[in-house]
Amino acid sequence: MTTAPLPMPVSHFTDLLATEWLKLRSLRSTYWALGVSALVLIAVNANAARADYVNYPHYNNVTRSQFADTALFDAFTNGAAMILVLTAASIGAVTVVGEYSTGLIRTTFAAVPDRRSLMSAKAAVVTAVMTVYGAVVASVSFAASQAILSGRGVGLSISYPGAWRVVVASALLAPVSALVGMAMGALVRHSATTMVLATGLLLLLPIFVTERYHWTACVRNALPFNAWGRLVQVNYGRVPYRLAERYPTTVGGAWVVFVVWALVAAVVTVLVVNRRDV
Repeated sequence: MTTAPLPMPVSHFTDLLATEWLKLRSLRSTYWALGVSALVLIAVNANAARADYVNYPHYNNVTRSQFADTALFDAFTNGAAMILVLTAASIGAVTVVGEYSTGLIRTTFAAVPDRRSLMSAKAAVVTAVMTVYGAVVASVSFAASQAILSGRGVGLSISYPGAWRVVVASALLAPVSALVGMAMGALVRHSATTMVLATGLLLLLPIFVTERYHWTACVRNALPFNAWGRLVQVNYGRVPYRLAERYPTTVGGAWVVFVVWALVAAVVTVLVVNRRDV
């Protein structure tokens, strides 16, 4: 008499979400990466506001009349955005590459054969965590920078036209970058190579691609970092020290870039891991 094999337990998606959340929060490096980078980002933005606070008496009348636009740039600077992209992409990549480098991924796939559901849960958890992280950093940076500038009477409130867009765009840059890092990790599966490629794609390519031709401008505008740059330009062309672009994108187009990159990166992460062996 033979005994029928016991059926494999069915993993519900909520169980997978809980498991991936447990993996992420159990890593001490996650807390250090998020905590230290958040403090650095807030400090960078606050320092930009402090510099304008100190230099404000020396600005000419034109700069002062348009200082609201400069105050919005101080709320989340380009340097801070670069640090945010690098941090988020690194955390996203580690959630995938880390399991491959330790061999834990074999145990994970053995316990959960449905790789698509597993990676979907991983992407959902990373997206949620990085969205909260980005929202906290962007909100605190805005509050701190405007509090500093209010000492000169030029600080802005969150109700100022376009202020919400700056905060939301800066916050969403984190999950978009994290998902791209995850996709790179799923494709490459090597820590150093993944970070080099993610850095090149998210930070270096936007710098080297010019807008000399229409097609190069289209490529430039389709990159997430440049899309963020367009979103934080609330009053495009009004800031005196910024040159107008030859082929600017629209605000709606920049939001579409964010959505497309996030969706494509998530799909790549799910499909690549499902089709490739460990």
